Formats: sequence, structure tokens, C-alpha cells
Amino acid sequence: MIKKVLRTLVNIWKNDGFLHAITKVETILAKVLSLIMIVVIIVATIDLIRVVIMDLVLEPISPFGRGLFEIFGVFLNVLIALEILDNVTAYLRKHVIQVELVIVTSLVAVARKIIILDLDKTSGISIIGLGVAIFALSISYWIIRASHQQNFNDH
Repeated sequence: MIKKVLRTLVNIWKNDGFLHAITKVETILAKVLSLIMIVVIIVATIDLIRVVIMDLVLEPISPFGRGLFEIFGVFLNVLIALEILDNVTAYLRKHVIQVELVIVTSLVAVARKIIILDLDKTSGISIIGLGVAIFALSISYWIIRASHQQNFNDH
């Protein structure tokens, strides 16, 4: 019995066994992350519905007046969560992280930050930082798209 356990442990530590064990753990963790993201998406959607209803019920004279940016922020939270879930499920399907999808998700997250930004409470350096982030992500996205187009044209 002990020899069998030791033999199994030795086989796991060999390259193929170890890599297989790591792949199994990655798959399990990706599935757990997917389930967690589904819960987050459901909760965020419920929060979005709550925010919209509260804005319509509490301020029926001017629907979406002050809360419009809050609604946009919560809406983009749901969208970002959906994109993160898409990242995880794409990883489960292909076992490859799709850099283009990660960059697009990051662009949406930065756009969300800009949409809900309170300019009165934000320093100039923070605004410059957001601009640099958008520029860098945009250039990264353009490079990835150009390389995909080049690969597509080569085949």
C-alpha cells in the first residue's frame, strides 16, 4: 500500500505527470472562477435593476437625472464581469489566455472609470494616468489586431 502511494507520488513529480496534475488544478480553478463570476454577474445585474428602479421611483420628475452616471457605472460593471467570464470560459475551452480579450476588457474598465469620474475630486495626474492607460491599451489592441490580420492573410 505504501509502495503504491510512493510510486504514484514519484510518477506525479515526473514531467508528464506533474504537468497533467497542474492542468487538472488549473481546470478546476477556472471552473470555480466561472461559477464565482456567474454569481457576481447575477448580483451586479440585480444591483443594476435596483439602481434603475430607485432612480425612476425616487425621482419620477427627472428620470435618470443625477443617477445616469451611476447607472452607466453599474451597467459597465455587469459588462466587465461578463467579459471576465468570457476570458475564463475561453481559457477553459482552449487553455490559452486570449490577450485581445483581456485588452478589450481592460479598455472597458478604464472607460467605465472615465465615465463615472468626478472631475472636481480627481487630480490632474490621475486624469493623465487614465489617458496614458487608454493610449497604451489602444496601441496594444491595435498591435494584436494587426498581427492577427497578418496571420490571417498569411494563411
